[in-house]
Amino acid sequence: MGSKYRFRSLNKYLNPINESLLAGAIGLAIGAIIMVGLGYSPLDAYSSLLRGSFGSVYSWAESLANATPLILTALTFAIAMRGGLFNIGAEGQLYIGAIAAVSVSLIQISAPFHLIIALVAAMTAGALWSLPVAILKLTRGVHEVISTIMLNWIARFFAFYMIANVLMDPVRGEKTISIAETSRFARILPGSSLNYGIVVSALAVLLILFLLWRTTAGFELRAAGHSQESSNYAGISYKKQVLRAFLLGGVLAGLAGAVQVMGRPPTYALISGLPQMIDLGFDGIAVAMIGRNHPVGIIFAAIFFGGLMVGGRMMQMSAGVPLELVRIVEGAIILALAVPELKRIFYVVRKKFARKEQRGGN
Repeated sequence: MGSKYRFRSLNKYLNPINESLLAGAIGLAIGAIIMVGLGYSPLDAYSSLLRGSFGSVYSWAESLANATPLILTALTFAIAMRGGLFNIGAEGQLYIGAIAAVSVSLIQISAPFHLIIALVAAMTAGALWSLPVAILKLTRGVHEVISTIMLNWIARFFAFYMIANVLMDPVRGEKTISIAETSRFARILPGSSLNYGIVVSALAVLLILFLLWRTTAGFELRAAGHSQESSNYAGISYKKQVLRAFLLGGVLAGLAGAVQVMGRPPTYALISGLPQMIDLGFDGIAVAMIGRNHPVGIIFAAIFFGGLMVGGRMMQMSAGVPLELVRIVEGAIILALAVPELKRIFYVVRKKFARKEQRGGN
């Protein structure tokens, strides 16, 4: 009986891994077919991608640096999904978190308190920016997809305004003031972008892992996401879980914005147009999907995603693959890896609609 239980427990973890490996192989095959059709060598392209992503210490460092904010934005989406919600507002929340982190550099504080205060300010700002989403959903029934999209755009243009009018560097008008040296993350590998922000992301993963599977609050959140009716019957407040999911997600997304601006050389500032921030929130959704919305899976998915970003440049330079084709191949691989989790989400959503129709019929 014990061995049978252990086999089932092991199989529960092996099935997602096997599905991901199969999906990844399919994605690679699709990318190879596209490249062959356009006259490029898949072998040269993929070997360049691998070398550029993980072929050296520097490549590993850059891949991990790219993964750092993605881990946090992926956790933002994953927590909401565990609660049965679609939080796609990490993009706007990380902009606000980054603005808050830069704003703290207007005041002079000694290290390490300056760094800590900047992180706390960013987390608070991200949580506050997510609060209207929860309020609108709970009081007016506004779907979170609509409200988060709208708030993403508001946050983006608010950030543009702050960069150009409030936090502008008096010497270089295309960027904000630089993060004070007392609130910067030190580099782990000199000459690379990898900094101690990766430690913050790793700690966030451990905390969320503990929260979701080792605390009453995490159990209540997952129960509400599994079945709102059953959780209400068990005395779990659905409103409390909605508020918890969005506030916690906002904290993580705001932290992602702070980590990105406080740890990325050479400017340590927000640049007009937000080139170092754009799409990190949306990319986090893909990372969460690939990682099956599980904190541990998200780590590996983020490193893989970060490697694709770095290795894609090597595909261009070494294998001569055009940027547009690199993006197509990367998209095929990412989409294939996300399909298993998308299937599960669609299945859950379909079940929810079926239950609603059944209640309406009764």
